[in-house]
Formats: sequence, C-alpha cells, structure tokens
Amino acid sequence: MRKVFFLFIGILAVQISMAQVKVQRLMTENLPNPNSIDAPSPRFSWQLDAGTARDVMQTAYEIKVLEAGKGSVWNPGKIAGDQSMYITYKGSPLQSGQKYTWQVRVWDNKGKASGWSTASFQMGLLTEADWKGQWITQSAPEEASRPSPLFRKGFTVAKKIKSATAYITAHGLYEAHINGQRVGTDYLTPGYTSYNKRLQYQAYDVTNLLKPGANAVGAALGSGWYRGIYGIGTRHEIYGKDIALLFQLNITFTDGTTAVIGSDNTWKTSTGEVRSAEIYNGSVIDARKEQKGWSTAGFDDKNWAAVAVQSYPKNMLIATVNEPVKKHEVFKSIKIFTTPKGEKVIDFGQNLVGWVKFKVKGNAGDKIVISHAEVMDKVGNFYTDNLRDAKCQNTFILKGGAEETFEPQFTWQGFRYIRIEGYPGEIKPEDFTATAVYSDMPVTGTFSCSNPLINQLQHNIEWGQRGNFIDIPTDCPQRDERLGWTGDAQVFSRTATYNMNAHNFFAKWLKDVALDQFADGSVPHVIPDAFDNGKPSGGGGSAGWSDVATIVPWNMYLAYGDKEILANQYSSMKAWVDCMKGRSHNNLWNTGGHFGDWLFYTRNDDNDGTAAITSKYLIAQCFYAYSTQLLINAAKVLGKTDDEATYTKLLADVKTAYIKEYVTPNGLISSDTQTAYVLALQFDMLPENLRAQAAQRLADNVRRYGNHLTTGFLGTPYLCSALSRFGHADVAFTLLLQPNYPSWLYPIKMGATTIWERWNGIHPDGTLEVPSMNSYNHYAYGAIGDWMYRTVAGLDTKTDQVGYKGIIIKPTIGGNLTTVAADYETPYGKARSHWKIEGSNLTLDVTIPANTTATVYVPTKGDNAVTENGKPVTKAADQIAGYTAVNVGSGNYHFSTLMQ
Repeated sequence: MRKVFFLFIGILAVQISMAQVKVQRLMTENLPNPNSIDAPSPRFSWQLDAGTARDVMQTAYEIKVLEAGKGSVWNPGKIAGDQSMYITYKGSPLQSGQKYTWQVRVWDNKGKASGWSTASFQMGLLTEADWKGQWITQSAPEEASRPSPLFRKGFTVAKKIKSATAYITAHGLYEAHINGQRVGTDYLTPGYTSYNKRLQYQAYDVTNLLKPGANAVGAALGSGWYRGIYGIGTRHEIYGKDIALLFQLNITFTDGTTAVIGSDNTWKTSTGEVRSAEIYNGSVIDARKEQKGWSTAGFDDKNWAAVAVQSYPKNMLIATVNEPVKKHEVFKSIKIFTTPKGEKVIDFGQNLVGWVKFKVKGNAGDKIVISHAEVMDKVGNFYTDNLRDAKCQNTFILKGGAEETFEPQFTWQGFRYIRIEGYPGEIKPEDFTATAVYSDMPVTGTFSCSNPLINQLQHNIEWGQRGNFIDIPTDCPQRDERLGWTGDAQVFSRTATYNMNAHNFFAKWLKDVALDQFADGSVPHVIPDAFDNGKPSGGGGSAGWSDVATIVPWNMYLAYGDKEILANQYSSMKAWVDCMKGRSHNNLWNTGGHFGDWLFYTRNDDNDGTAAITSKYLIAQCFYAYSTQLLINAAKVLGKTDDEATYTKLLADVKTAYIKEYVTPNGLISSDTQTAYVLALQFDMLPENLRAQAAQRLADNVRRYGNHLTTGFLGTPYLCSALSRFGHADVAFTLLLQPNYPSWLYPIKMGATTIWERWNGIHPDGTLEVPSMNSYNHYAYGAIGDWMYRTVAGLDTKTDQVGYKGIIIKPTIGGNLTTVAADYETPYGKARSHWKIEGSNLTLDVTIPANTTATVYVPTKGDNAVTENGKPVTKAADQIAGYTAVNVGSGNYHFSTLMQ
C-alpha cells in the first residue's frame, strides 16, 4: 500500500511540475547575462515555457533587481499584464561597472505562479571619468609595411581577487592577452562603427586569467577599418593615421578594495611576427620575428620601447550591444588537385568567409603564400580577377625546426578555393582547415521542403548572410569593397530576421545610419560612410538605398516588436522623407542620381528592346511613397498624431502625382516592366480598381519572358510577394522553380553555395561574367527567403501585434511541393508551420509559443471539413477564400483536410 501511495505522490508531483509554467531565456537588452550595458535604464525580457499545455498566457509578473551586498535596487511588486518583452528598469540609478542580478516570476491565466528565474547583467563604464586608462601608441616611426604593434605591461596582484573586468578598445583592431592566454573569443574587435562619432569597447570577465603575484597584459593591433586600405581600391586612413590602444583592467579584491591597471606611459611597445595586416590584402606573418611569451610575466622587455600617451577623445566610447564576430563552422578539404596551369589548389566545398589554418614543417625562411578564390575559370584554373585590387593573400614565413601552425590575423577572406605556393613537402588534406567567421547571432529559423533545389537555395541564403554579417551588413566579403551598402541591407533585412536574431545587429548599425546621414536628410550609399567620411561628395540619396532609413527600422519593429528602434530612428526616418519632399516638384521626385533597379535583366545586343529597363524616377516615386507610409506607421506607433496627419496628406499627394505622371487611364505603367508593376502593387501606388489588371499585366510579363524574372535589386525582393498577394501564386512558384537563367535556381545548377551578385555570374558555357563587378557571395537576391517563410510556409506576425505577439499561419500550396517545414524562434519562443500533402490529404502541424495567440489559415478545398486532432474545428469569424481560419492559443496543433 505504501508503494502505491508513494507512486501516486510521484506521479502527482510530475503532473504538477509539467503543468506549472516556467520562465526561461532571460535577456537584458536582448542579450543573455551581458557584462557591459550602458543604457541607464536597461530593459528585461523573458519567455514562458508551458510544456505541452495549450492556451497559456501570462497575466502578471514580478521582477526584482538586486546588487550584491545591498539587496534590492528595484522591486515594483506584482504587476498585472501579459508584457514579457522590454520591461524598462525604473529603480535606483545603476552604477558604472557594477554587476546586478535580476529575478522574475510570472502568473498564468490559470492563476498558477512560476518559480523564480534568475539572470545577471553588468553595467559598463558610464562616463568619461570612469576611464582611467590612457590612449597609447608607438613612440617611434613605424616601418612602411606597418607591422602589427605589440603593447605590454607587467603588474603584481598582492591580494585575493573576487572579480576582474577588462575594458578594451582601439583605433584599428586588437587582440588582447593576459598571462599568455587570449582574452575572449571575439575577433575583429572593437568592430566597425562611424569611428569619428562613436567607438565601441568590449568588456571581458578575466578573473580566471589572473593569478597571485606577477602578471602581464598585452595587446596586438591591426590597421582594420580605421586606417587600413578600405573603401574600394586603395583608399586608406579614412578615420586617422594612428593606431592606438585603450585598456583598463578593473580588479575587485575579496576584502572590498579595488585596483585599476590602465594603459599609460609605463607600458612598452615593440613588433612581432605579424609584419603586415590589411582587410583587403591579407596578412604577412614571419614566424622568425615571433617574440615568444611576450604577454607573460616572465618576458624580458628591456629592448622594447616606451609608448607615447595620446589625448584622443573618450567621450564617444560606447558599450558593445551587438553580438561579436566569432569563429564558427570548420571545413575540411573535399578535394586537392592540380590545375591546367600547374597550381596546387584545395576545394573546401563551400563558399565561406573566414580564413585557413594549416600545419607545416620546413626550413627557416620557407615562404608559403595562400591565395583565395570563389570559383575556378572555365578551363579549371584558379580565378581571382573578380577580386579587383584586393590581393586576398596570406603569406607565412617559417622559423624552421618543429611543426608549425599558422593562421592569419586582423583580416578575413571570402573563398571556396585556396591556391598554395611554396609549401614544403606533400599537401595533405588533414593539415588544412577553413574556419567560417561571422557575427555570433543566434540561429532563429530553419526552412526545408520536398524540393532539394529549394533547400539548396535556403542553404545559399543562409551562407550569404553569414559571410556578409561581419559586424556590419556588407555587400560582399571578398573583393576590394566589403562595405555596408544600404540598398543591399534594406532589401534583405526581413529575410535576415528569419535566419538569425538580427535585432541588436541592425539596431547598432542603424545608429550609424542616423549619425552618418547628411544634413539634407539623404543617406550615404554605404554605412559607415567609408567613401568620404561624412562629406556629401561621397554620394547619397539614391532611391532604394537611402530608404534604408525607413525600411529597416520598420522591419525590425515588425520582427521584434521593439518600439525603441522606431523611437531611436524616427528623426532619421523623418529627415529622409523630408529630403525627398525637398527634392520633389509638385510632389513628383524626378531629380538626382539613382542606382535604379540595379543589375536588372539586360542583353548586350538588345536590338528588340528586351532589356527590362525601369525608369529610375518611377522607382524613386514608389520608394518616396513607401518611405512616407512607413513614417506614418512609425508616427502612429509612437503617438505622434500631428506627424501622422501631415504625412498622410503628403502620401496621398505623392500617389496622385505618380498616377498622373506614370499610369494611363487603363492602368498601363509607362515602364512596362516587372519591377514597375511589382513596386506599384507592393507599395499600393494604384487605386483599388487598377490593381487586379496591374497584377495580370505583371503575370503576363513573366510569361512573355518565358516564365523568367527580369527584376534587379529593387524589384526582386517583392516579386513573388506581389504575385501571391494578387492571386498569381502559381506564377510566383513558377519563377521560384525556374531552373534556367535568369532565376534563383540557375546559380544552384551551376554549383553555387551562396547567392550571387548577378543572375549570370557563370554562363552556361562556363565562361564568367565581367570581373569588374561579379561577386559570388552577395546576399541581396536572397531576399526571396522572406517569401518562402512568410508565404510558402505561411509563418508571419500580425501587424497589429508585432514581434509575433500575434501570429499568422497561412501556408500557400503550390510548386508541386509535398512538404514544407518552417521553424522560427520568435521573441516569445518557437513557432512552427509544417505542411504535408499525401495523396488528397493535407496535414498542417503548428506550434504557437506561450503568451501569444494565432490565427491559423488551413488551406481548404471547397466546403471540405477541417479537423484538429480528429475533431471538427471552430471557425474564426473572419474567413477568406481558399482557407478555413481558426483562432488558437499557445500549444501544438495537428490540422487535416481533403484537398479534392
């Protein structure tokens, strides 16, 4: 009897545990346990884990913030409501460098309370006065090759350490060491911002790197974005000629006392094995010059020079809130071969961004040169012409003797293939690896389907994003560019949010968009502005490029529900719309230079006018209207009613001017191209009575080109969305599945593992497009991923419950696909839309995270019934043709219906 009783108690305890909601994924400013927050009132977020329970909502929460030894600094008590994102701190002022813990518990809609969950955060250095370290540089003139400077200082720890935090930044790039061990796992720090306006620093918990007694700290620097060759061609020293270090180690001892080790005139400097390092050209490492143990306490630095102390500003230093660049996937050689020219080449099987690490044994002075390429030419030789002025070479000089291991420093390459010159002995696959490097954003989405080519397309989209999200969103990662092109970023921004959590990544970059914005409101073509560092002569104001100021903030708001992004960017958004207004005449923007529908379909010998040329001013007018609409949306969210009214009237005038200038009474648009109709439909430029015919014209145009797209950078992102929205999903699927040029799948048939810059980067006969502009890793055309997630899988946010607080599941059946599976980690937890067709039966499996609700639209044929787990569903009030709409709460659902 006692056994039965205890078994009953055990089962009951398990059931209670399973039924009780849990709080997880505690975030401060969208980061887990960050150690450097400079927001004076940070925001807290969390998720609810309700297990398999359905319809779980938060009805109240309680939050506490505590400081060690002082107790609570904020305890507002139990607060009613379902808000679990962006709870703003409203307690006592938070102190510079101080670490805090915070706790939260919630109550669900059954009245049950969760247990307490705990996280931590540490404040950064909040004022200029908190910086005790001084800027230091080399004191002697540097060599012409600009070898990487080394800085070091020895110091003694006489007490037991409780905690230690290192705060580091540089003019250039840095890698720091304490007692011979690398500080952190970040690369290319301090990252890239508009350096003349703000400079990031990083904070590291280095408690475990210190030891009692003698210690040493060291840092190596590289030219990086700050002064290196950057900005197309041989531009350099954009932000300054110097290369400098700012370092501060704050130590707290167990007895409560503190100490600061800062960079100052007691440090020493020299150079080591890194003889040169440039982003475009690669690095030169001479192992004979290595100063072994240079960052350890026992190193003899008597031959090192004194440093020079500089008075560079500290008032523009900011904490790092976006994810740092880190090492990720490691690729092994899939093939080693000799080209027709006799070159030794390794194929890693994936066009990636990062660098190669290898082992070698040889004689002192042996020189190995590693060159990088994305593709081989038609006859199978190593091809680097498309890199233009970027050398993309790493050179390694051996010190001889034992086996040596090399990898470059302060640079990166975009490549699939490497050419090896000067390697002593046999080139073995086990001695070479390629490491992918990119910003450490959490993966949030997966998409797969029954068509392997579409799966490869998704793979290529993801790898295009990985390779080009290196602290800023770049256009390409290999040639003498690698710039934050605004047009590329805005067209891809929504897709980016599905693949990875790009919240902080874009929030950080958008601040540079605003800071580098010209006085007239136009936006430079690249951000940070590497062309002319804030001078209007550098160019800006192109339609579809400068619209980054409105489009990306709105996309981030939709994806993450964060009003702060809109609030931070609102002035920038408004300035850009006002700029277009100022450049317009009678509400028609037909002035200035524009890139237009960049890289649209054209032919070299276009005798019959097949090239799909869309008027640049027509495009400009459409984006003028779209940005105005997004400004109206932002004004409404932020409660700016006067602006909402003002720009609503402007929008009507802009659309009227568009109709008058570009549209005939019968609805023919003057540029009779796919892009012209796509933008008109996507941006609602046409009155209701002209939209259906415009969509038909678009579909007819696609068929006229043999079911091929002809769009460029600005038309392509919206092409399938416009077709689907207006009843031509079949045409959209035909385009998606088109295997021949121009199409998304053509590069895949030609062996692509990333998205190409051009639709025809490699011709069917194997010849290559012009090398002056032909990147094989260029994510812009990967914007189709947004349509794949939102329309094919049907997983989207409601626009009146953004950030997936309200979810839409509305799949689109087509393309002869039999299965589609999309999973997405929303701010509230995982959402899932998996559909499958077997014979005449359709099943739709859905997951909705706790503390959210959803409307599920089950594709339906005629009056066929829909069941959920075998039971008839209760239909929602609002139904649309071809679907049965069902309102659901959180949980897992299995819908089924007949499709004939």
